[in-house]
Amino acid sequence: MKDPAVWDQLLQRYVDGDGRVDYAGWQSRDVATLRAWLAAQTAHTEGPQEQLAHWINLYNAFTVQAVLEAYPIASIRPSLLGLPNWVGFLRFFQRPLHRLQDGCFSLAQIENQLLRQLGDPRIHFAIVCASVGCPLLRQRAYRTDAVEQQLEADLHRFIHNPAKVRFERERNILWVSRIFQWYRTDFLAVNASLPGYILPRLGDGIPPGPEPQVRFLPYDWSLNQQRG
Repeated sequence: MKDPAVWDQLLQRYVDGDGRVDYAGWQSRDVATLRAWLAAQTAHTEGPQEQLAHWINLYNAFTVQAVLEAYPIASIRPSLLGLPNWVGFLRFFQRPLHRLQDGCFSLAQIENQLLRQLGDPRIHFAIVCASVGCPLLRQRAYRTDAVEQQLEADLHRFIHNPAKVRFERERNILWVSRIFQWYRTDFLAVNASLPGYILPRLGDGIPPGPEPQVRFLPYDWSLNQQRG
């Protein structure tokens, strides 16, 4: 990755500790900075750690760029006559609009062909679709020499966020983000069940007993923007 310090500085400047983005400020001052940085990137990586860091950074940067081009918007999920426009929503992820020196990529291609193929479900706590329901956007770029620790920290932060995961002990129900539903196969590839993946990482003195029932929380498609 060429000069990740530029992406790192942009994140520190426009993202707060809750993963909310100052799109208005970014749009008025640094759209060209992001565009120029992305134009200098390529698809080339060496080794799985660089592939993880490189493509997570690019996925998040391309998502931010797409929002900045359309901002102000309330959500990446457009509406038509007051109803969700799922065709427009899918186009956001499926259209190969994001140009590198090597060609054009879609967000879905980056996610499904370049990241998920690495077999590490922690990517789902790192790639950000610009919605409140998705993982929090980091204030720092992913780095090849630190991506393992960064992904582990992302996993911990996501699972310990009650808006994303919570265990209802009295009813033995595990409430989880729909990310675990949409990418269930990725998590089941490394563990026999969703509770088996989540509960040991959730900790909190959960006693042994029957495996809890899994239920999925509503997903908030509101834009992950700073207010005020």
